[in-house]
Amino acid sequence: MSAAKKLYETQIKQAIKTELGYKNVMQVPKLEKVVINICVSEATQDSKKIQAAYDDLMQIAGQKPVITKAKNSIASFKLREGMNIGVKVTLRKDRMYEFIDRLVNIALPRVRDFRGLSKKSFDGNGNYSLGLKEQLVFPEINYDKVDKIRGMDITICSTARNDADALALLKALNFPIQG
Repeated sequence: MSAAKKLYETQIKQAIKTELGYKNVMQVPKLEKVVINICVSEATQDSKKIQAAYDDLMQIAGQKPVITKAKNSIASFKLREGMNIGVKVTLRKDRMYEFIDRLVNIALPRVRDFRGLSKKSFDGNGNYSLGLKEQLVFPEINYDKVDKIRGMDITICSTARNDADALALLKALNFPIQG
């Protein structure tokens, strides 16, 4: 069991239950999944670029990513329907908690000029999205083998019904959220 999951099960669950005034432990919000997405816009010219992003995401997530395809053709971007355009991975259960632990304790402190995560990135249903400008903040990535610095979108989905409950959950998991 990862450190973040053990912390959630032993301490966070009871603390959030009393803080939010829930009567039942089953009402306490928990993490459902984490989705990591990398869009490779230069894959329209060079199809080998998608493989580099695939390898990077595989090292970061610890499981095989899925290659996403374009849904529509856009002539001004030289994009055709069905063309490989990005990679994504969905993490659940133990891998999700291990990734959250690495993200909070290792990757986010390594971000340049980091001042905390914004409270405005909640979607209204208890999910939180954040973007990283480079994959090099993760220690799994070898700096010498990187062909291009790519950003990634990370979406953290929870069972919280509103943003206030999700904020309490993420703060309890030591997310550095401003305010």
